[in-house]
Amino acid sequence: MVNNINKLLEGFLERESFFKNKKVLQSAYIPGEINHRDEQITLIANILAPALKMEKPSNVFIYGKTGTGKTLSVRYLAEQMTTLAYNKKIPLKIVYLNCKLKKVADTEYRLVAELARSFGKEIPPTGLPTDEVYNTFYKVLDEEKQVIILILDEIDQLVKKAGDELIYNLTRINSELKNSQTSIVGISNDLVFSNSLDPRVKSSLSEEEVIFPPYNALQLQDILQRRSSEAFKDEIMDDGVIQKCAAYAAREHGDARRALELLRVAGELAERKNLKKISMKEIDEAEDTIERDRVLELVKNHPKQFQATLYAILVNKKDSKFNFIQTGDVYDTYREICNKVGLRPLTQRRVSDIIAELDMLGIINAKVISKGRLGRTRDISFQLPTYLEQNIKKILEEDLLN
Repeated sequence: MVNNINKLLEGFLERESFFKNKKVLQSAYIPGEINHRDEQITLIANILAPALKMEKPSNVFIYGKTGTGKTLSVRYLAEQMTTLAYNKKIPLKIVYLNCKLKKVADTEYRLVAELARSFGKEIPPTGLPTDEVYNTFYKVLDEEKQVIILILDEIDQLVKKAGDELIYNLTRINSELKNSQTSIVGISNDLVFSNSLDPRVKSSLSEEEVIFPPYNALQLQDILQRRSSEAFKDEIMDDGVIQKCAAYAAREHGDARRALELLRVAGELAERKNLKKISMKEIDEAEDTIERDRVLELVKNHPKQFQATLYAILVNKKDSKFNFIQTGDVYDTYREICNKVGLRPLTQRRVSDIIAELDMLGIINAKVISKGRLGRTRDISFQLPTYLEQNIKKILEEDLLN
């Protein structure tokens, strides 16, 4: 077995790679030029530009579906502003934080502690009163005269995990500061996110909004063509591969990130097979691979209440004699799971909302059934292949029960 593995690894080293620079196809890569987003970048730049004159910019919220260039555009602009501020000796600091990351932004304490670390102030992961963490953060912000822009990516996930009181506290920072001024840039995939905020929080934000529309198929083709010319060696793709990637992504709400991921995974699959070129077949295989990984990632990153609800559905599916499960049975099992793992159970109505969201994500199928005077329920069934169900169950048991 060891000899076979060594042979495989040596063969990989000797094999000629399809890629010149694989990083170009990864979501964290920031190109030297952002295409098809001039209008949005110009608008955000105009909103944030006063920071370069030591004036507090307006808070700005940026909305758009996944893969429409929101994060890429904001980070690109942040790099440009940071470089200019450094060259002109302007005391501007821009901090970027992805609120979807576990153990970084899943509680109010952890988020503020992480922000404080961005300014060189270490705060223990747990143990201090939250007020003390805020006070430490305020002090480190106010040590020198500067303008600070806090970029909170996936801010809707932060509110789901930690509540909107945190956003309110962040918007009130300036009332605690004498030397510094702070603005917030929120990025969200949820187009109606701000509608769910407490009116007091929404009022304190007084934000400007920028909407990022989906890319169309032609724009996606252009983006893929530019990136692929940097990422791959010449003449490595069959005709039509770029167009097929763009068509897949256009179908998924114009998601450029997904299109680039498809192209990268297709290249990796072709390499593993020791092929000469990337063909249409590899694009189809890459689509299946990414779909599987997407579902597992969704399950891993959802809050504990979502995980407990999904696990309750899986437990009932195993025990059910029928092809579907009803909401009441799921809720009873959900309460048992909460008691077992030390979660505070939500109301049945809230669990019903979570079931509807799992349906929207395509993980389950939840059909609303009217029972006349007895009200309504949902007939729930699983949409995913058996192997994916097993993987999901394993993840949930590791996250919830251990």
